[in-house]
Amino acid sequence: MNIEDYGWDGYFEKEWKKKHKEGMLPARIISDYGQFLRVVCEKGEGLVKRPVQKAYDEINLAVGDWVAVDDLSEDQRSICFVLPRKTKFSRAAAGYEVKEQIVAANVDVVFLIQSLNRDFNMRRLERYLIAAWESGAMPVVVLSKADCCDDLPQKLAEVYETAPGVDVHAISCVTGEGIDDIKKYISKGKTAALLGSSGVGKSTLTNLLAGAELLKTSEVREKDSRGRHTTTHRELILLPQGGLIMDTPGMRTLLLWEADTGMEMMFGDVEELTKKCRFYDCRHENEPGCAVKEALESGSLENTKWEAWVKLQKEQEYLEAKKQGKLRQREKKWAKQIASIKTDSY
Repeated sequence: MNIEDYGWDGYFEKEWKKKHKEGMLPARIISDYGQFLRVVCEKGEGLVKRPVQKAYDEINLAVGDWVAVDDLSEDQRSICFVLPRKTKFSRAAAGYEVKEQIVAANVDVVFLIQSLNRDFNMRRLERYLIAAWESGAMPVVVLSKADCCDDLPQKLAEVYETAPGVDVHAISCVTGEGIDDIKKYISKGKTAALLGSSGVGKSTLTNLLAGAELLKTSEVREKDSRGRHTTTHRELILLPQGGLIMDTPGMRTLLLWEADTGMEMMFGDVEELTKKCRFYDCRHENEPGCAVKEALESGSLENTKWEAWVKLQKEQEYLEAKKQGKLRQREKKWAKQIASIKTDSY
């Protein structure tokens, strides 16, 4: 087993030399089954238990991570430590708990997939692009089911306007249109992740690239163009022609975990406008000298883009407040633990 085929390169080799000890092997997580993870190393594939997470110890492993495992028999291996990531596509986990969910780690390219039917949504695409830019990986927009679209030029124009400077490809897994263009992004040692909603054709595209029915697929309902969650867990697949593809479950919502770089890339013109207002605390409502209001009135700034920026800003402010609340809870618990240790020492 050659781990270079699975993405091992000079970056990870350098990090490995800093921390590894004799009796350890580098391994990459290729599947996540909850309590168990499937890893691949130079001695083959095997299952390892997910390390037990102690209170407030952030062990947030994900498919694509490189880890150190014991050089023991398959049923005795365990994870010793995690290597620093090159890239990380993540989101805020659904539910009440303030937690980061890592969707894909150490990927080089993220294919942001939208189908050319009812899933076609520019506001959703904006979120994916922001998260992709934040991850450090290269985003590529893939518009699937081109064979079912009657107004492709118009929809392509919308995407180019929403994602300036980003490669965009319309494909069809039925006719094969655009598939060769997608293959150009995947080469030996490179990892690509497929991200998008349910029913956009991620598993179908994976099977097509792999040249085999590796993943289950399901039909999209005709009446509303919606699909089911065919993929139930993340999986990293080594392609016959070289390179790796990561299929992921469809995401109903994408709540941004971090967005500073992504927001600057997507809404840099809007953020520059907010800095030109006469008052530094301008609310962009009825204040005199508001550059945003002037741009909206002149038409140089579209209402839809402004509203999208405002909504995302509010989401980030709310999430940041929740993060700070969780941090304060941790600090209080740490203080109690320290006080308890001091008391016990006397």
